[in-house]
Amino acid sequence: MARTSKLVLNDATLRDGMHALAHQYSIQQMVAIAAKLDEARIDIIEVSHGDGLNGNSFTYGFSRHTEEEYLRAVKAVLKHSKLAALLLPGIGTTKELHLAKACGVDTIRIATHCTEADIANEHIETARHLDFDVATFLMMAHMTSTSELVGQAKIMEKAGAHCVYVVDSAGALLMHEAKEKITALKESLSCEVGFHNHDNLGLGVACTVVAIEAGADRVDGSVAGMGAGAGNCRLEVLVAVLQRMGIETGALLYPLIECADQLVRPMQAEHPVQIDGNALMMGFAGVYSSFLLHTERAALRFGVDARDILVEVGRRKLVGGQEDLIVDVALDLQRAQMSRPEAPGRAGR
Repeated sequence: MARTSKLVLNDATLRDGMHALAHQYSIQQMVAIAAKLDEARIDIIEVSHGDGLNGNSFTYGFSRHTEEEYLRAVKAVLKHSKLAALLLPGIGTTKELHLAKACGVDTIRIATHCTEADIANEHIETARHLDFDVATFLMMAHMTSTSELVGQAKIMEKAGAHCVYVVDSAGALLMHEAKEKITALKESLSCEVGFHNHDNLGLGVACTVVAIEAGADRVDGSVAGMGAGAGNCRLEVLVAVLQRMGIETGALLYPLIECADQLVRPMQAEHPVQIDGNALMMGFAGVYSSFLLHTERAALRFGVDARDILVEVGRRKLVGGQEDLIVDVALDLQRAQMSRPEAPGRAGR
């Protein structure tokens, strides 16, 4: 389909990518990556704790620097790109919205579970009052029907969202499902529609392209896939594909490739962002992508198979904010394993 407006690219390397590094970006790394993304003319660059503003905690992990330090450092090097930050109601508050404004954030992205849009009303309204560009997230979109997702999106639009995102937090959506959900939101909303996904089933770029063809106004990606689970849609790959398709993004491919090869991949040496067995199981079982490191730690601690944890987490339908329950799952599996040592079995076989 012919586009009537420019596609907006949002990079999540410096926010979703926090998960891959246990939130340990240095200021120098942030600034170097942001400067290269700016050189590549990426429209929006997102910066914050992986779990959003005020995410620093024992539950979610502590970042190396404060969010104010990260945001101000990145803002200082941006010449073309806009600065964004993520906020999850219940983790971040309206206080963090004021902090983000003081740090020069242009776009605030407010995220809820796909059936809990109404908990963001106050945050959306406050963000509009502060004159932010407001994008909202319906996370774990595979967990609800398309009709219910539309209803939740309308709540966010009514509260004042400029854009509502279909968010495949688990990397579980198949291409026809991504198309169905984006098409339904485009037909039902007057505001913009966005798409954010993860690559756990290897469909990151494919599903994003399908979303664009269905009319998505904004899409997310990260350089070298730097993000939770198997990572996000690979931004440099997406831009290359879109150029081949004749879809204008305004992004420059060479700086993105240089950013991926020279800055981001060397940071993945210790923990590669890839579709390994555990990441694949996240997409297969529909598990929140940021659960990966928590799951691997619990598996090591309790001597159980990480894949079994992920399957059980998916069965229990745990969502973002329930990271502490992964330990309970691991303990339950350990007890079951000890009670039948001769036949521990493996989920999914």
